[in-house]
Amino acid sequence: MNRAPRPGTVGHVIEVNELTKRYGDKTAVDRLSFTVRPGRVTGFLGPNGAGKTTTLRMILGLEAPTTGTTAVGGVPFRSHARGLRHVGALLDAHQVHGGRTARAHLAALARSNGLPVRRVAEVLDEVGLTDAAGRRIGGFSLGMKQRLGVATALLGDPPVLMFDEPVNGMDPEGVLWMRHLFRRLAAEGRTVFLSSHLMSEMENTADDLVVIGRGRLIAAEPLREFAARSAGLGVVVATPQAAELTGVLTAAGASVEPSADAGRLTVTGLPADRIGALALDHRIALTELTTRTASLEEAFMELTADSVEYLAGRPR
Repeated sequence: MNRAPRPGTVGHVIEVNELTKRYGDKTAVDRLSFTVRPGRVTGFLGPNGAGKTTTLRMILGLEAPTTGTTAVGGVPFRSHARGLRHVGALLDAHQVHGGRTARAHLAALARSNGLPVRRVAEVLDEVGLTDAAGRRIGGFSLGMKQRLGVATALLGDPPVLMFDEPVNGMDPEGVLWMRHLFRRLAAEGRTVFLSSHLMSEMENTADDLVVIGRGRLIAAEPLREFAARSAGLGVVVATPQAAELTGVLTAAGASVEPSADAGRLTVTGLPADRIGALALDHRIALTELTTRTASLEEAFMELTADSVEYLAGRPR
């Protein structure tokens, strides 16, 4: 079902404005504001209990905010009479009737949303469940239920798609398939909003990130910019003249930390080309000059450290 970019999708932006949700004396989401734009995969990250699922449910009108607003394409999602034509979502793969077959489940949704019945066979084929279409959902594995949830999200051919932990229970082939699917949907001009706790998958899939902790916004920016804020960035240098190079780099404004390996230094505050030029000027031999980039996981752990609600003891 490869399609050309859909006309008109440029206006299908997800907007969250000063969103707050309280349950008694607990604040699950706290004055949260961000925008998710078409043509890109936007990852939604946060520690357990950060408020991600609650936020997704409020965008879809499944929870009423205490204060604040959400909109899809400029209007609240609940104002759409046939929602699957506007937003496709997978929040919980288990929330299906186990006694129905996959075909019957999708056919009922198609009828209620005024969709052509041919879409049922198309999306079952898209997610690889054609051979399981007549089986009851109660006998599906978690990975199969996730695929069915994706089929449900795609049923209305919507310009906006939202997924909450979609690769849970997936085997490696399924994870790779999901990654390619998200990238293709964004390339078609759709808005793809993806929550996941798998940092390696987010690093390979997302263009932008929205990161929250304790219900509050930590960052909303391109993935590369978020990772670049980590203190893990630096340059690894190896030299037989470590003491001399340390003095030169420190005088130039860099911070230099010796490694456990003799002659190896970790330098922050200067780029690799500047370090190389200074070493050349002072006739200092270098045997290694490597820029170290922080992984998404390192940046996430560092920048959300104060927002972890359930902090276990450190390994001994």
